[in-house]
Amino acid sequence: MNAGVGQWLTSTGTAPSSYRVSQGTLLGRAASIEITADADGTVWVSGATTVAIRGTITL
Repeated sequence: MNAGVGQWLTSTGTAPSSYRVSQGTLLGRAASIEITADADGTVWVSGATTVAIRGTITL
């Protein structure tokens, strides 16, 4: 979700090409995430992660 919103915000000029967001505070899992958009529109999402679910899906 952060990548999609980041692409929209940076491409419309609503946000700068690099910004920081927070999420998860109300769930007790506060996190800080950095969004960076390259000149070609590629959006990068970075921050610390924790594996919450692990599994395999067969299609």
